[in-house]
Amino acid sequence: MTIETRFIEPLDVLFLRGNKLFGDPGSFGESLVPPWPSVAAGALRSRMLADDGVDLAAFAGNEVQHPALGTPALPGSFAITAFLLARRFADGRVEALVAPPADLVINDEGQSPVVRRLAPTAVAADISASNPLPLLPVLAEGLRGKPAGGYWLVESGWKKYLAGDTPTASDLVKSSALWAIDARVGVGLDSGTRRAADGKLFSVQAVAMVKRGHRTGASKTSAEYDVGFIAGVSGATPPTGGMLRLGGDGRAAALHAVAAAPPEADYAAIARAGRCRIVLTTPGIFADGWRLPGVDAENRFALYGVRGKLVCAAMPRAETVSGWDLARHQPKPAQRVAPAGSVYWLDEVDATPDALRKLVETGLWNDPCEDAARRAEGFNRIAIAAY
Repeated sequence: MTIETRFIEPLDVLFLRGNKLFGDPGSFGESLVPPWPSVAAGALRSRMLADDGVDLAAFAGNEVQHPALGTPALPGSFAITAFLLARRFADGRVEALVAPPADLVINDEGQSPVVRRLAPTAVAADISASNPLPLLPVLAEGLRGKPAGGYWLVESGWKKYLAGDTPTASDLVKSSALWAIDARVGVGLDSGTRRAADGKLFSVQAVAMVKRGHRTGASKTSAEYDVGFIAGVSGATPPTGGMLRLGGDGRAAALHAVAAAPPEADYAAIARAGRCRIVLTTPGIFADGWRLPGVDAENRFALYGVRGKLVCAAMPRAETVSGWDLARHQPKPAQRVAPAGSVYWLDEVDATPDALRKLVETGLWNDPCEDAARRAEGFNRIAIAAY
């Protein structure tokens, strides 16, 4: 499968809304970093339609079909395969940045953070728990510590994680070195008079990505990189340059073709070991809530030639995704999802390296796909790591 990679560089502040309502007097709208992959899908598809001179109204009405995008009702081959925070250095090198998966715990101890890993553990028979799997993710530590947030894995740390090693402090970067929050005040509008409505002031977060040369972080050092997003696309050739309208507010972003792709694990070594971890890199929309597609009642996993036994899982609190359907001029259905960073341990894995690679490239979708629109938008995307 050929995957095209693009670096999306915001040129303005971004309003990356999640799924929380705001707009009432005194309410506060938080921004979501990184946003859902559907943000990249919408921006790239809109640009492709404009470049090809497609009548947008006719496309929205399913009256014309694009070779790669299909129609809103029947999406084509285009699909987002990866969507990650990233930074681009002066020499053109692009580095993917990954939020620590759920099996990593980071504590601030002294001058530098310490990273520890949860381990699948069989608990004593007399300990009762609601966990439906045979093993629990356990953090073994001598002293209690309070987990610290706001850290991201740089590419070296992500490579270590995929190889089954534990990242160190040098593999982390703080979010304060990547973006800043700029609170903005909004005014509610009266739809009838098209003027400001009385008593409807609200606040919303604007995200200002770090630009090269700007001072950032606690040390206020000059940044050596531009922060944006890296997007992988299969089934189509997206534009190689120019501008995008990013997000619902249509904020300006520059598009750059890049050769670098996010790191991958050693699939041959994983196939020989017979076990692995599946890590969600984008939110997972699963029919059974947290449970992976392809898992039966006995926790046996089978999908695209990869077979194994699901023995343990670690995940943050469930989230909800929705969005705005431009074609139908209405909200998309709100769906409960397993958050990005959720980790699933598979034992007794029976798969070839090519089958493992195909699973990563295809994502956690059944064949035939149960939701072609969400697949095209980049949900259910994974990485496979050593266990």
